[in-house]
Amino acid sequence: MSTIGFYLALPFLYLISILPFPLFYLVSDGIYLLLYRIIGYRKKVVYQNLKNSFPEKKHEELKKIEKQFYHYLVDLFLETLKTLTISKKEAIKRCKLNSKAILLFNELYTQKQSCILVMGHFGNWEWAGNTFSLINQQQLYVIYHPLTNKHFDKLMYDMRTRFGSKLYAMKDTMRGMISNRNEINATAFIADQTPSPENAYWTTFLNQDTPVFWGTEKIAQKLNYPVVYVTINRVKRGFYEVNAEILVKEPKNTKEGEISELHTRQLEKDIKAQPEIWLWSHRRWKHKRK
Repeated sequence: MSTIGFYLALPFLYLISILPFPLFYLVSDGIYLLLYRIIGYRKKVVYQNLKNSFPEKKHEELKKIEKQFYHYLVDLFLETLKTLTISKKEAIKRCKLNSKAILLFNELYTQKQSCILVMGHFGNWEWAGNTFSLINQQQLYVIYHPLTNKHFDKLMYDMRTRFGSKLYAMKDTMRGMISNRNEINATAFIADQTPSPENAYWTTFLNQDTPVFWGTEKIAQKLNYPVVYVTINRVKRGFYEVNAEILVKEPKNTKEGEISELHTRQLEKDIKAQPEIWLWSHRRWKHKRK
């Protein structure tokens, strides 16, 4: 999109962001009809991913999950835009850390222990980052891929840092974490992205041969930060609950592949429990093991 196109779109993005929630979700329903019924955005990819992941499910079950996913995908996109204008009070109300998660992060902070957060594209990870920064004492760093469009990249950067989170560009992650070792912080890795097959740990995930980024495991072992698995469950439309549990206390003592296996199995369990809120439009299995 050109600079002119961005500035023409910007008022509409803010207009959607300031809508009251009942009207906001009516707009989402309308966009869902356009995206799913008329445009058919990545429908073949979504259905094939679902079919391969749940071979035991009948066509009718898969189509039901597919429709629920598209409803959720539009909600997720618009909820991300909500971050432009949402208040701190509303952000915390709509995405809560449960008591177990709050206790865990308070204990880590008291122990002056930085940690690595590992999660998937499951639930509203953007809202969870906002709430983490508003609730917890440690500094949150989120790893991200800079967008090619510099205007949208700045917009996303401003949204993600609005409530105090900081960002690492993916290529700068290790350098940034080492430079901030004297700070009590948490670094969030979204670990279900698609790495190049040559530099990946291979495992079975949702009944398919799947590459997993080595980076999360290797950095955890090098810095010996506890690895915390984060789940973002959708309680109901527009409301989320964040849970957290320690997967590994001392990564330096783990075997090769152990951390990658642990967080992959946890994510798989979450997806099976609430499949419609995972990012099925992502081409997760485009690479094959050589």
